[in-house]
Amino acid sequence: MAGITHASLHRHLFPGDGKEAAAVLVCVPSPGPRDRLVVRHALTVPHEACSNRSPVSITWPGRYIEDAIDLAESEELVIVLLHSHPGGWLDFSWVDNESDARVLPGIFQAFGGRHGSAVMTPDGAVRARLYGPDMSIRPIDLVTVAGDDIHYWWNDGIIDGRLQTSAMAFTSGMTKQLARLSAAVIGVSGTGSIVAEQIARLGFGRVVLIDPDSVEGKNLNRILNSTTADAQDRRKKVEMFAAAIRSYRGADVPVALGTSIGERDAVQAVGRCDVIFSCVDSQEGRQIADLIAAAFVLPLFDVGVVIPTIDNDGVPEIIDVCGRIDYIQPGGSTLADRGVYTQEGLRAELLLQTDPDAYRDEVAEGYIKGFADEAPSVITLNMRAASAVVNEFIARTHRFRHDPNRLYARTRFSLAACDEDHYSEDSFQSGENGLLARGATEPLLGLPMLQLPRRRAA
Repeated sequence: MAGITHASLHRHLFPGDGKEAAAVLVCVPSPGPRDRLVVRHALTVPHEACSNRSPVSITWPGRYIEDAIDLAESEELVIVLLHSHPGGWLDFSWVDNESDARVLPGIFQAFGGRHGSAVMTPDGAVRARLYGPDMSIRPIDLVTVAGDDIHYWWNDGIIDGRLQTSAMAFTSGMTKQLARLSAAVIGVSGTGSIVAEQIARLGFGRVVLIDPDSVEGKNLNRILNSTTADAQDRRKKVEMFAAAIRSYRGADVPVALGTSIGERDAVQAVGRCDVIFSCVDSQEGRQIADLIAAAFVLPLFDVGVVIPTIDNDGVPEIIDVCGRIDYIQPGGSTLADRGVYTQEGLRAELLLQTDPDAYRDEVAEGYIKGFADEAPSVITLNMRAASAVVNEFIARTHRFRHDPNRLYARTRFSLAACDEDHYSEDSFQSGENGLLARGATEPLLGLPMLQLPRRRAA
């Protein structure tokens, strides 16, 4: 679930009186192979509507479940009944079991092949389980919250009703925890190859690589693991890099998709991951990554570098060497809200595809603004930015900062000025996001170009 959803639920479930409280979650299922639920709606049950609230039990009217059924039935969404355990017991009691046995069959009579229940403790941890129509129980392996901090609560990490301590950052224990997660790297070029190298060696269990381009001689100076043979053979960047990862991590870790992020299979592959690293140099690519993060409630880390220049009497002169790292949490400000991509920029890129000459008259793109260079020597800048974006992820999953992570929604650094600036999430205005928690609902990402092809009548 999104961090803003979790925060709202936590406030409601723990009002300070030490008594249980309740809510109903309506979740969007995503297609396999990974069985994933995204919390779209969180319906809170008013405290005063409950006929009984105590530190160990709660009784609340069925009409709130009926409201959830009304929201969920038409799309066959999944309903999860959530209540608090003020005493901190992160497990299901016999009272919870009996309550589920009474209530859930009524939901199954209405619709659906699976629904569930969940508990939350005062520290915000959540444990959940799903039921089949025969009331067989299947624990949910992982509950994720993507907010200022990113939480991963594994079912098998809860022993005797208590959550085990998370590993310390930068330790082998962190490596073991990352081995259970999957990361998507969109763009495997100058910065993206360095990001992919870091997360593969950090220990991510699955690294999904997205890039449609091939290795060329002009980018051998900044794409890790690339060789002259790769350039001569015009080998796909993702295939080259996947082979490198296999050589030190094994065959099952990398997944190579040599296609644009705007393709349906790429969107679905990224939507099944746990975190997104956007390392593209196009506004369209960033827009798609932004939409995926919102729809599938995934944390998104976007990185970019640039070397702006000016014309000094016909001689190009560097005025800065800088980079930007943005962390986007679902339900917060988006890359669009922050101006990382704009309608004007998207239009310019479309112009490049349809009328390259007109595009060149309007805008100069590339690492070095205002100076054309087919093979810029920017690997040192790329490494600085790539390290910063991966450390930003670690800071939010295995906290090591002294200050709250909310203060670091954006980082800008200037190598020319030897300066680094940080921007809080509250520095940005966020608008209504109708795509939030849409999941894999068709058309995918709300874009007609990604919808399933229509079957022709026989």
